Amino acid sequence: MMANVGDRLHVHGHIVGDHDHLGEIVEVRGPDGSPPYIVRFEDGHESLVYPGPDATVEPPGPN
Repeated sequence: MMANVGDRLHVHGHIVGDHDHLGEIVEVRGPDGSPPYIVRFEDGHESLVYPGPDATVEPPGPN
């Protein structure tokens, strides 16, 4: 998985009733765009994330 600052991290819900989580990658801590990432989620909290197989990196969307 490779990402750049400004990309979106989309963590897909994998349990019935579990919602997807979307966040903006604000810092890339791994070499050459690899994890871990600091992600700012829609509710405003920031977290260090090592994305699993249920996550995808998407280019920045229109604001």
